[in-house]
Amino acid sequence: HAARQPGSSPGQASRVHYERHRPEQTALYRLVQQHAASFIAHTEASTGAALPQFVKDEFDAFLECGILAHGFLRLRCGDSATTKLLAFSCKRRGFCLSCGARRMSQQQRNSWTTSSPHVPVRQWVLSLPIPLRVLLAAQPELVTPVLHVVQRVLTRHLLDAAGLKADVGHGGAVTLIQRFGCAANLNIHLHCLVLDGVYRRDADGAPSFIEASAPTDDALHALLQTVIARLMKMLTRRGVLVEDMGQTYLAEPDADGEAGAHGSRPLQAAAITYRIAFGPRAGQKVLTLRGALPREAMARQQLCADIDGFSLHAAVRVEPHATKRLEQLCRYITRPALSDERVQLNTVGQVELKLKTPWRDGQRIWS
Repeated sequence: HAARQPGSSPGQASRVHYERHRPEQTALYRLVQQHAASFIAHTEASTGAALPQFVKDEFDAFLECGILAHGFLRLRCGDSATTKLLAFSCKRRGFCLSCGARRMSQQQRNSWTTSSPHVPVRQWVLSLPIPLRVLLAAQPELVTPVLHVVQRVLTRHLLDAAGLKADVGHGGAVTLIQRFGCAANLNIHLHCLVLDGVYRRDADGAPSFIEASAPTDDALHALLQTVIARLMKMLTRRGVLVEDMGQTYLAEPDADGEAGAHGSRPLQAAAITYRIAFGPRAGQKVLTLRGALPREAMARQQLCADIDGFSLHAAVRVEPHATKRLEQLCRYITRPALSDERVQLNTVGQVELKLKTPWRDGQRIWS
C-alpha cells in the first residue's frame, strides 16, 4: 500500500510512503487460520465426500498471501539506500481481500474506461432464481451459454430500437460474471456494460453511432420474458431441465459425474439460501439485525423487471465522456466479495458481516 504525504504533489516521489499489507491482523485471516482445517475435516466427514482440491488450495494460498515467512522481495532505493520488504501474494480469485482489491484496480485501468468510445453505456443486471443459481454453481460450464442468450436478446433489442438488421448494425458489451451477493452469499448473476446503441457504417464507410432511447418498464418486462423463454429452451435442450405436464424441473444430477463427486453441493445450497450448512443450527438462516425501514425503500424500483425469481435491472446509465462515472461503475462490478471493514468480530465472538447498503427490508448486518 502506498500513499503520498499530506500536501505533497504527484511528482514528489520522495514523499510517497509505502506500508506493507499485514493480512494476519485482519478478522478474516484469523478466522480462516483458526477454522479452515476443522471446516474441511467436518465437511468431508459430514458429506462422505472430499472437497475439491482447488478449495483446499484456495485456503492454503490465502494463509500464505502477504506473509513474509512464505517469501518476499527486498527492494532498495538507489537514492536513499532505504530498503523495503514486499511479501509474495497469492493472486487468487476467491476471497483474498488484498488480491481482490488489487485486481479491481488493475481491471479498472485496463477496462473500457481506456478503450471504449465516448458513447453512452447502460448497465444491464440479470439475476436468476435460486434453482438456477444452484444449477450454475454445480455446472459452471453452463454460465457461458447463458451469457450468450442474454447478449443476443440485448443486441436484438438495440438493433430494433435503431431500426437496423443484424448484418447492418453492431453493438458492444463487456460482462462481469459475479458469483457473490452483498451478503457474501453464492449468487451467480451477470453485470453487462452495453453500449446504449449500435454502430452502422455510413456511405463513406465511416462508423456512426445510433443512440438508443431508454427502455420503458413494459419493454423491460417483455425483454425479461424473452430472456426467460430462451434460457429455458436452451437449458432444456442441453438436458439439465426437464419439462413435464407444463412444469419445468431441474434434471436429477448424475451421482457418478463430477457434480456429485465431491462434498461442495451442500455448501453451495446453503450459501445460496443464506442458511447454515453444518453444526447445531444446520439448516437455519443466519441471524440478521434490522434498522428502520427507509420510506423511499418502499417505492417500486424504476427500470427493474421481476418475473418468477428472475430480475432484469437497467436503470444505471453512464453518459458520453463521463469517464469518472464509468470508472466507478467498473470498480463496483469488479470489486472483491469481501472487505476488511465489512467482516468483524463482535464482543461475544460472533462474526458480523455488514451489508454494503441496507436491504429494502431494513436488514443491515448478518451474524
